[in-house]
Amino acid sequence: MNKTMLGRRVLRARTLPGIAQESYALLTVYQAIRIAIADATETVPGADPDRASFSLALQTARDQVIQAAGVIADTTIDLVGAIGRVVLDQLMPARRPRVSPRAVKRPPSRSADNSLRVDRRTDQATINIDILTKPISP
Repeated sequence: MNKTMLGRRVLRARTLPGIAQESYALLTVYQAIRIAIADATETVPGADPDRASFSLALQTARDQVIQAAGVIADTTIDLVGAIGRVVLDQLMPARRPRVSPRAVKRPPSRSADNSLRVDRRTDQATINIDILTKPISP
């Protein structure tokens, strides 16, 4: 999300409250764009929100803010809006169905070879106690 929305720039804030404010602002904009995408695709029967391009919706939202286009709403409310129209005009193709489940690949640890050979939970311990007594002398 941040890579797309910030264009590979870093956050500008230098204080913890500023970083929190900037992060919440990015999350709010992200959710607003996702809601606009979901509302637009809901107007077309059978349209999947996954086919809508977030990058395209973000660029359209930026253009609207920069140009201040459509800031004042008309008397009729357009639920699709400019973002929705651009997204619906350029829907991506449907995704292919997944043929295998997702798998998390983890690199093997260096000590895995030694630790995997011995199952220490089933080791049997043997304890020997030798009691040595000194013979009693008369």
